[in-house]
Amino acid sequence: MLSFENDYSEGCHPQVLEALVKTNLESLPGYGSDSYSEEAKKKIKKVLHNDAADIYFLTGGTQTNETIITSLLKPYEGVVAAETGHIAVHEAGAIENHGHKVLTIPSYEGKIKASDLNEYVATFYHDGNHEHMVFPGMVYISFSTEYGTLYTLEELKEISEICKQYKMSLFIDGARLGYGLMAKENDVDITDLSALCDVFTIGGTKVGALCGEAVVFTHHNAPVHFIPIIKQHGALLAKGRLTGIQFDALFTDGLYFKISAHAIHQANKLKKLLKDKGYQFYLDSPTNQQFVIVDNDKYATLLKDVRVSFMEKYDESHTVIRFCTSWATTDEQLLELEKLL
Repeated sequence: MLSFENDYSEGCHPQVLEALVKTNLESLPGYGSDSYSEEAKKKIKKVLHNDAADIYFLTGGTQTNETIITSLLKPYEGVVAAETGHIAVHEAGAIENHGHKVLTIPSYEGKIKASDLNEYVATFYHDGNHEHMVFPGMVYISFSTEYGTLYTLEELKEISEICKQYKMSLFIDGARLGYGLMAKENDVDITDLSALCDVFTIGGTKVGALCGEAVVFTHHNAPVHFIPIIKQHGALLAKGRLTGIQFDALFTDGLYFKISAHAIHQANKLKKLLKDKGYQFYLDSPTNQQFVIVDNDKYATLLKDVRVSFMEKYDESHTVIRFCTSWATTDEQLLELEKLL
């Protein structure tokens, strides 16, 4: 079965696996206090050009998102997100389950507009009854978005300014950060994130690791006693070495960026392949996720040989599906897909 279903179907990049095997018999301290975790943090800070960053390694995306959001919000605050945002759609109500409402605003190909955000927050504070409502305490955006699209540097600056104006935290979910950064259309550098947001994540699960996300609080602003908070949310590994060693490998000799660039290179080939075969694109994605509109019967036939992701219903007879490349996508797989299509 040929798979273009997601960017985490395989285990991990061979160099990450090699690092895990090489260190397997070493006896190391637990809960992320090992030397490899510390070395990984140093390497990430060097890439960020930010010695003021507080860095933690958590187990997975959903645990990471709800741990960050819950730890930074006051009990009466909610988090503003695009109506298509991951926390609003595909995290099983994890944020609400921990007592914080997801406050959705319109989405434009996965992104929010600064003007909509400003209008939403201004309207809230102009409401004479706002003391009885859920306060907007944080803004959540994804880079790249759930639709593979990217915010420009100017768009991020505008959103960041509104957050500062209203004293809201800005959280950038970087589950697919590497793929966003390496897209040729991107004008955001990883060093920009420290100035733009309060916290962001560097995705490992979808970018070459077995599991794990790096959480970066950008200016020594991690919540007090964040380790027990992580543990309360089930996101702290006793064998913290597992995530530390992986991120140490990913940030050695630029591996994280190299494998992300490979996925983008393969996505551009996939894009051309789909275009040449006459497929209609749902939107123009510059990253590793490509979305096409297919007839339902054709979709059913395709699923006999290829795993892809259902995205949404387009109309009664058509479906939007997603093809996804990753660090592991080969030319041979693309050639096989071309034959099938």
